[in-house]
Amino acid sequence: MMNEKLYDEMDWARIEGLVYSEEDDPHSFLGATKTEEGILVQTYCPTAKSVTVHVASTDSSYPMDMEDESGFFAVLLPGKKIPDYTLEVEFTDGSTRSFADPYNFEPQIPDSVLKKFAAGNCWELYRYLGAHPMTVNGTDGVYFAVWAPHAVRVSVVGDFNLWDGRRLPMRRLKDYGIFELFVPGLTSGALYKYEIKAKHGLTYLKSDPFSFQSELRPNTASIVKELSAYEWGDHAWMEARTGSDSKAQPVSIYQVSLATFRVPDGEGHVPGYRELAEDLSTYVAKMGYTTVELFPLLEYSEDETMGTRPEAFFAPTSRYGSSEDFRYFIDTLHQKGIGVILDWDPSHFSRDLNGLSGFDGTGLYESDDPRESLYKPDGSLYFNLKSPQVRNFLIASAVFWLKEYHIDGLQLADLSKLLYLDYGKTYGEWVPNIYGGNENLEAVSFLRTLSTVTKKECPGTILVAEDASDWPQETGTVSEGGLGLDYKWNRGFRDALIEYIQLDPIFRGPHHQQLIFSMVYNYSEQFMLALSYEDVNEKYGSMYSKVPGRKRSKFANLRACYGYMFLHPGKKLLAMGNDIGQKMPLSEKTGVDWSALDHEENVQFQGYMAALLDLYRSHPALYSLDYSPEGFEWINNISANENMLVFLRKSEKEEETLLCVVNFSALAYEDHKIGVPFAGKYKEIFNSDDIAFGGDGNVNPRAKSSKEEECDELPDSIRVLVPPMGISIFSCTKVEKKASGNEQAKAAVRKRRTAKRAAEEKTAESKAEQKPKPQAEEVKAAEPKAAEPKAEQKPQAEEAKAEEPKAEQKTQAEEAKAAETKAEKKPQAEEARAAEPKTEKKPQAKAAGARTGRRPAAGKRRAAEKSLKEEKE
Repeated sequence: MMNEKLYDEMDWARIEGLVYSEEDDPHSFLGATKTEEGILVQTYCPTAKSVTVHVASTDSSYPMDMEDESGFFAVLLPGKKIPDYTLEVEFTDGSTRSFADPYNFEPQIPDSVLKKFAAGNCWELYRYLGAHPMTVNGTDGVYFAVWAPHAVRVSVVGDFNLWDGRRLPMRRLKDYGIFELFVPGLTSGALYKYEIKAKHGLTYLKSDPFSFQSELRPNTASIVKELSAYEWGDHAWMEARTGSDSKAQPVSIYQVSLATFRVPDGEGHVPGYRELAEDLSTYVAKMGYTTVELFPLLEYSEDETMGTRPEAFFAPTSRYGSSEDFRYFIDTLHQKGIGVILDWDPSHFSRDLNGLSGFDGTGLYESDDPRESLYKPDGSLYFNLKSPQVRNFLIASAVFWLKEYHIDGLQLADLSKLLYLDYGKTYGEWVPNIYGGNENLEAVSFLRTLSTVTKKECPGTILVAEDASDWPQETGTVSEGGLGLDYKWNRGFRDALIEYIQLDPIFRGPHHQQLIFSMVYNYSEQFMLALSYEDVNEKYGSMYSKVPGRKRSKFANLRACYGYMFLHPGKKLLAMGNDIGQKMPLSEKTGVDWSALDHEENVQFQGYMAALLDLYRSHPALYSLDYSPEGFEWINNISANENMLVFLRKSEKEEETLLCVVNFSALAYEDHKIGVPFAGKYKEIFNSDDIAFGGDGNVNPRAKSSKEEECDELPDSIRVLVPPMGISIFSCTKVEKKASGNEQAKAAVRKRRTAKRAAEEKTAESKAEQKPKPQAEEVKAAEPKAAEPKAEQKPQAEEAKAEEPKAEQKTQAEEAKAAETKAEKKPQAEEARAAEPKTEKKPQAKAAGARTGRRPAAGKRRAAEKSLKEEKE
């Protein structure tokens, strides 16, 4: 009789759907349900031999009937109230297990969160989706939730249920496309995946997109992990980060691959997060870097990709340890005062079938249109940024790393492929935007939202754009139409500098523009100067191999190259290995060639780089006004033949001014004159040609006092020794000019000379006025005005003196004396000249004669005397 009542209470259509793995709402009939006949308990447990319901309050047990041989069991309990009970299962292999019924628990995601997710603005979505150990109604277990809106059915499988997708089907939250289930009895460390049945009938396994840890390759299962399991010790660092502004701080980044920073030893031991934490933090602190940038560490399966095609966006790779180990790694660096930036690519993901690709049987995270989803160079897939949920997924990933792992910044890899729809594609392989252009408008909207959210949710963190395109205002504010990112790699500076230093010094002159052009556009973005891994990989070779000359010349070239980079405005980034001048390029198999430090010249070069980094950090003029025109001033950028640049770097309110001299020629310039901004003392504080750095010792040991000698269009200058292929940096101390000592004596001499010239001029003018008027002047006064020349004639000597240029005049004393002598000796000649007919006199000829100081020709003089004699008779 009981079996008939039980049979009548059961929904066999739903049970059939469950058996055939097509049920997406198992909670509606599995577990305990109130009926008129009592409490109906149903469970589906394939491979179970028997199942018993044990009620703890009464210590009663009720064997369940197997209603379907596939493993469907049911029983009617007496009473009207659902009791607390457990299911005691005996399996066909003889093993037993007791657990609470997972289908008696309500959804654990609040409606407010579901609505935010649907709108695409739940920034801490990782707290709700994924696998989360928790206690629900006094029962410990793990809550699973996954987004798969187009799936027919989703089950959670793992080592706890024989990876059998029939056992734990999940409930669909219909309006949101989320499947969820609380599984009692599970703890952290459990392995799991999701079994998904698509509309076309294909059933397959997928790793959790929100998993916090994954198995070590080649295994791909997700691992249940708690977020709050690690006790952080970097509270001081995080508190300081909140109110910091990196723009006004020194930022020198060491780009490192954990895979090759320390290569495996001969026994195959790969250093883990904890071991690398000690080694890397010690080295970075010793060299003086402020920050490390980590190659992509989001979980990936293919070693050769070096993490550039991630599969899990919330899990650090297990190659070097657990998620707790990675937290320890970050914590250690922070406690030693070192920031951490993580490579994070929001543009594409791996096409691996275990990951996001075709997740629920459709293009969920990617577009169904291959023209929009396929990234041809490596076969990976673009994210579908038209979907609010996909954008939410990516922004939640960014917030996750910045908040939960205390990462200080994210580097967005190669944004060109994200911003341009036709990146790496030909005609017909891409779809234009709604305006017919190639700009990815959804990507622009996504990046603006990303920058806005991270600044609000994670103050003090930064976003760095690795982009070679000319997209405008990537670091401009969102309110002004920019993308809101913090920094952009200056590819133009890198390309020009590398091309320039590859030339032999004697051929660099015509290419001088390449050194200075970066300052033309320097303030269009907030740039970061980067010599990264891709500049020194196997394809392009090391920096050492790029520069010309033999060993000694190569190291001098590198010192000048890196020196100019650290003096140029902008934050800095260097790939590992660059700072020891290694000859070998970087690759995914070989990393830093530490054996290079067996050679003295490499040790000296490493010492130079450490000194350069210390100089950069300790002088605000080199970083505090990187993005303000007030922080930089050219002194001389036109000395192309000398391959030389001279400029100033300044701090706020000009509290510190540094004079920087960069020489890319192979010649030393002795007693070289350089204009300086003000009168003062200039002391050399750094010289790349120091013997300690492997140079020749062309340094300036004594401070230089400026002199009042014009140079470079500046009133004051100094004379210095400029080292070949090197840099010199001078601290500038302003000194007020005083009228004392040598300067006072010089001023007195100038004053006496000026007074003497004025006295002589006055004497000459006085004597000229006291001369008697010759008769010729009276005749001139009586002549009609119409016949007068344009300029009034003076006696011959005076007229010549008045008209001739200053450059041809004699000293005033000599001219005055000569004029008196001539006036006394030849009055008749002067009278004749004055009486000379005006019609015979050409004003132009006279003016010419006056300029040169010559007397009239003899013929004209005799004619004038004859005319005067006739008038007297």
